[in-house]
Amino acid sequence: MAAVVHGTVADGYEPVRDAFVRNFEELGEAGAAVAVHRDGRKVVDLWGGTTDPRDATAPPWERDTAVVVRSATKGLAAAVPHLLHQRGQLDLDAPVGTYWPEFKANGKERVLVRHLLAHRAGLPALDTPLTPEQLLDGAHTARALAAQAPEWAPGTAHGYHPHTYGWLLSALMRRATGGRGLGRWFADEIARPLGLDAWIGLPDAVAAAAAAPGSARIARVAEGAAPPPARGAVRTRPKRAVLDAWADPGSLTRRAFDVVLPHPDENDPAYRAAELPASSGVATARALSRFYAALIGPVGEELTGPPESEGRRLFTPATLTQARSQESEGPDRVLLVSTRFGLGYMLHGPAAPMYGPGSFGHPGRGGSLGMADPESGLALGYVTNTLHKSVTSDPRPQAILRALRAVVG
Repeated sequence: MAAVVHGTVADGYEPVRDAFVRNFEELGEAGAAVAVHRDGRKVVDLWGGTTDPRDATAPPWERDTAVVVRSATKGLAAAVPHLLHQRGQLDLDAPVGTYWPEFKANGKERVLVRHLLAHRAGLPALDTPLTPEQLLDGAHTARALAAQAPEWAPGTAHGYHPHTYGWLLSALMRRATGGRGLGRWFADEIARPLGLDAWIGLPDAVAAAAAAPGSARIARVAEGAAPPPARGAVRTRPKRAVLDAWADPGSLTRRAFDVVLPHPDENDPAYRAAELPASSGVATARALSRFYAALIGPVGEELTGPPESEGRRLFTPATLTQARSQESEGPDRVLLVSTRFGLGYMLHGPAAPMYGPGSFGHPGRGGSLGMADPESGLALGYVTNTLHKSVTSDPRPQAILRALRAVVG
């Protein structure tokens, strides 16, 4: 489709704008935004398209349009336990049962907090899927996980926890913080101080603004047709084992992604308002980029302005090293490809390519991506309302990353 793209890029970053435009023209993009920070300065801030891929009369995407970012939420959520650890309020090497005694049932006594963050807890699925109504009840998800037996001996292997990752963190953080939910903690301690339009549980005031006639505040998401690979991308086909697993309702892959049946409506205001730290986060691209920029250094506001004070940095150097140090690597029991995880963050690799070898972050199934690369000083946020059948590597943010490599080197 013809693209009308708005926003600004710093001098030298014009190839990123070109790549973003091509995403609309060649890769089936309908509505999206991308932002990039380098060394704390915003160098790319672009948006375009429509707020609803299925409604030709929908308002156009605007500067502050936000959207559900699916599993890119995990990267936002992971900062909470890291900051609690940084403040001496959470021990990542403690058994989860230290904070959540009911969790110790059915062979989970030795599950450590770090196992939850590294997808090593053995709890990607439930014996009985929840209903969408049960999903919205945090007490119900906590009880289901406390009763669930692990799929493998915790700590001995890893497998992506697409949904239960968030339920586990939500229940743990509520107990470790004396009752303050992870979404509230994120809002109070991260989003508000940094001025982020990012939420893990959309507030009523933002939801009301989004519901106003003609509002472009929150874009609606919809499944889109799979696009061809971007120019220069490596063309690959999924392994037969992966295809078979997705086709088999009894496989661990399908059970992990079908842990709620029927699948919830991600455009439902109740879903957006729920504290689901693996999937229901709502954010702008600018917020994702600024968040990751603040993990690796102080952040500024303007395209060419100076970075702000050191107080705007979230992670100390030790916490940054902790977050992106490899905890899990090799065959993933859920995704059935080789994946790499730090503590709460995916790491650069063939299954989830980011900017470079030291990059960390988290994609959202269907297209969104938030990531940082400390070595180059880059942070990126890409959000879209056109959900393609990709889990960890979508051609649209990959096209942006290739343009950035050409610019930055």
